[in-house]
Amino acid sequence: MVAASGVPSGAGPSWWRLELAALPELEESLLWKLGALGISRVAVQHRPEDPAERQLVAWLPAIDWPEPERSQLERALAPLAQTFGLVLPPIRWSEQADEDWSLSWKQHWQADPVGQRLLILPAWLPCPPEHADRLVIAMDPGSAFGTGSHPTTRLCLEALEGLELAGLRVADLGCGSGVLGLAALRLGAASVAAADTDSLAVRATADNAALNGLPAQVRVGQGSVEALAALLDGQPADLLLCNILAPVIQALCPAFETVLAPHGVGLLSGLLVDQAPALQQALLEQGWQAELTAQQSQWGLMTIRRVA
Repeated sequence: MVAASGVPSGAGPSWWRLELAALPELEESLLWKLGALGISRVAVQHRPEDPAERQLVAWLPAIDWPEPERSQLERALAPLAQTFGLVLPPIRWSEQADEDWSLSWKQHWQADPVGQRLLILPAWLPCPPEHADRLVIAMDPGSAFGTGSHPTTRLCLEALEGLELAGLRVADLGCGSGVLGLAALRLGAASVAAADTDSLAVRATADNAALNGLPAQVRVGQGSVEALAALLDGQPADLLLCNILAPVIQALCPAFETVLAPHGVGLLSGLLVDQAPALQQALLEQGWQAELTAQQSQWGLMTIRRVA
């Protein structure tokens, strides 16, 4: 399985391929930092039989990335590991000839069952007969982060299966590819308002909604929590989905009351288990009771409700 954000399109004579181990603590931060540096051709790969051993791969046009720039990039990534008391894994560089990456990309993809009821299906593949009873979410994995393979995404998807979603209005903050909102719709939600600060994610969510025949149920805009509140037209949602890093959740939680109704439930992922106590305290100060309700490896899922 490969989770991805764009692929080389064959515009240059050669590419630098960057590879390094995607440690659980660093994966989200590395994806964010590379995107912030304008490096959009990024993947996280793992073998189906060994999902814990993940490799981050990025492709950079060779003409734009001579040795001094590559060294500078390594120096820019190193502090991300220091934040967690770690050392950045060794970066391996290899030069590759140009090819049709979009076709080679697809060779890594397969149908991905999640939980008991959902199936993440690459848009170009037929549904396997053994999964015919599952709710299919068709995805174009080359368009944005968030294809269901990362533990934080899977935690959210599995938690959605345990909720009664019929008729609910959903807000998706940091929507990425839109997979969480689309899953909520497949499970019975009535509508989704989604926002992301990345224009590529906004486009990907709209495109994936169309792939699934759900464009009328999805409203998506670019921006953060303020943009999401505007999409909701002053009527906070019944369910908030937020799969972003813990420090960002903590910074945004004072505005959660504008996007999540007093009776509503929030599913917060993207956090490490050891970050939960500080985040719980920050949420409590804003009037939200937070409970760590699921975890996978070092990643956790937090469920929030208004303090009674």
